[in-house]
Amino acid sequence: MKKILTLLLFAVVNYSTGESQPVPQDINNNIGPGLQQFPGTKSTWKGFVRYDFDFNGRNCRIVCPDKPATGNPWVWNARFPDWHTEMDSMLLSEGFYVTYINTDEFNGSPDGVKIWDEYFKYLTENYKLDDRVALEGISRGGLYVYNFAKKYPWRISCIYAEAPVCDFKSWPGGFGKGTGSKEDWKLILKTYGFKNDDEAKAYKDNPVDNLEKLAEAKVPVLHMIGMNDSVVPPEENSYVLIDRYIHLGGVATVVPCTYGKQELQGHHFNIETPKLAADFIKSNTRAFRIKLNPVNYYNCRQGLVNSAVKFEKEKTARIAFLGGSITYNPGWRDSVENIIRMRFPQTVFEFIRAGIPSFGSVPDVFRLDHDVLSKGKTDLLFVEAAVNDRTNGYSDKAQMRSMEGIVRAARASNPEMDIIFMYFVDPDKVKDYSEGVIPQEISNHENVAAYYNIPVVNLAKEVSERIYNKEFTWEGNFLDLHPSEFGQKIYFRSISSFLMKCWDPENIKNKVQTDYILPSKIDKFCYDNGTLISVTKTDAVNGWVLDEKWIPSDTVETREGFVKVPMLVCSTPGKVKIFRFKGTAVGIAVSSGPDSGIIEYSIDNSRWNSIDLFTPWSKSVYLPWFLTLNDELTPGSHTLKMRLSSDKNVLSKGTTCILRYLYVNKANVVK
Repeated sequence: MKKILTLLLFAVVNYSTGESQPVPQDINNNIGPGLQQFPGTKSTWKGFVRYDFDFNGRNCRIVCPDKPATGNPWVWNARFPDWHTEMDSMLLSEGFYVTYINTDEFNGSPDGVKIWDEYFKYLTENYKLDDRVALEGISRGGLYVYNFAKKYPWRISCIYAEAPVCDFKSWPGGFGKGTGSKEDWKLILKTYGFKNDDEAKAYKDNPVDNLEKLAEAKVPVLHMIGMNDSVVPPEENSYVLIDRYIHLGGVATVVPCTYGKQELQGHHFNIETPKLAADFIKSNTRAFRIKLNPVNYYNCRQGLVNSAVKFEKEKTARIAFLGGSITYNPGWRDSVENIIRMRFPQTVFEFIRAGIPSFGSVPDVFRLDHDVLSKGKTDLLFVEAAVNDRTNGYSDKAQMRSMEGIVRAARASNPEMDIIFMYFVDPDKVKDYSEGVIPQEISNHENVAAYYNIPVVNLAKEVSERIYNKEFTWEGNFLDLHPSEFGQKIYFRSISSFLMKCWDPENIKNKVQTDYILPSKIDKFCYDNGTLISVTKTDAVNGWVLDEKWIPSDTVETREGFVKVPMLVCSTPGKVKIFRFKGTAVGIAVSSGPDSGIIEYSIDNSRWNSIDLFTPWSKSVYLPWFLTLNDELTPGSHTLKMRLSSDKNVLSKGTTCILRYLYVNKANVVK
């Protein structure tokens, strides 16, 4: 066990330096350096091992480096793989594979792109080549590389093109300044399935067209062109594509080649700077890019000394995970539990898995006692709410009152409790960080964390900046705010790096547990004594019916904890339900489904207000939904009156309220 632990910690700690270690290779789903054994006939090419083989009836070849670079980077020649080979030789010597599949007759048509898709999967899945490839398109090869890249931009590290055809109307069509080629034009008509010239001219998906997604993915392109090329005139090809690409925000470079012989009507020319092209591909390949360091995305602040001392001395501990669906689902959390067990192998742990899908800071603070603190003394609390706080539309004030309430309530129950805030990622946060903006909910949470000196792990910023650094893509790797297996590994890697930093033996040597002293409140109305109050039989009155084990009458999805439990149900407008409570805040937790109505409410005989129970997701799920009615009440006793309105959301099927809890701050319901 000790040897296994040492190896695991070595991988995590060494990755924190930003160096290439076993962990990131695994995360990229790539094997480490080591020459692959490919099928087919073995020979040599420019001094490197070459394999020629058949794939789905097509001739293929791959040239192997003597020592593959980490991650197995590769270059894909679209056409003419033996033309201007200096760049490929340079890249082979740097650890790149170089491959080619004969799809010559397709000229980048949709059928040809399908074959490329199959070949890409074959090499990346069977031989673990990098899941992002550098494309090399020479002359008509421009049709191949751009049409493939536009469909799968997340698979592309960069595009190198040499005198590329970017519009088949120019070549082989010859409908502009170019000389054209009648025989090759016939092949275009055939492979694209055009009935005549007019249909081909009307085609709107040449490389110069529909570049938006490629530009959005920031795939860098480099064109080498001849200024006197009358076969593939740059003004009808490269100039058009590059201009459009730049205007869409794409990254592009054009290098005019003017030295030496200009042959074949200027279409053949010397590449003056093959090293420039090789360096361009190398610099846009993950294996050669300096990887960002996880240490930049967490802040240990007061550290985790108390929990470490408790784990080592008492040999028993309780750890809780409070959050939404990313915490609820298996993945990073299971891996973190395992590494904690391995870090403290003599300790018996109880893990409280209190993640509930769709919940953010407001539900979390009011259920903290019910779902976590009531289970016994908690030594370490992980808190994650940044994703759903935006989705659920909680106000800045409500977010800060909730996060502060979690800290104060947790440490009121155990003054020695260590707490960690985690900020997970979603597309909105990626967009914010790409524009230099700190997501508002992270700013809100961070205000609380900084004030109470709480350690944080900012996965949202890390993932966003790694995407910008082209280490991976959202669409191709992370996939969703519910991370893919790849994304789960990113989360685990960084959280474990953070934990090992905080629990470094030198940081906890000779330390003892101490109480955390709570400072004065940021906000006197923070929810520091939140309570959930379940509905009971005595609540069933005046048209409000208690269903002891509520289940929906339709087949719409439900959520755990809000089905087959007591629910107070009313569908008749005007039927008043009265609750009496003590506290400064009150709200209702309902199951919001397809027939949810509009609630009208009055507190202490104030004017009636209304709130819609129907959510953007109510058509497809009975969603647990927390709605705060007032959170700035004077301390003391209050009366809440509720009734259903005769009005309803236009998308709702009815006027129903399905009530699970009343929630209050510093309160007990007085019957």
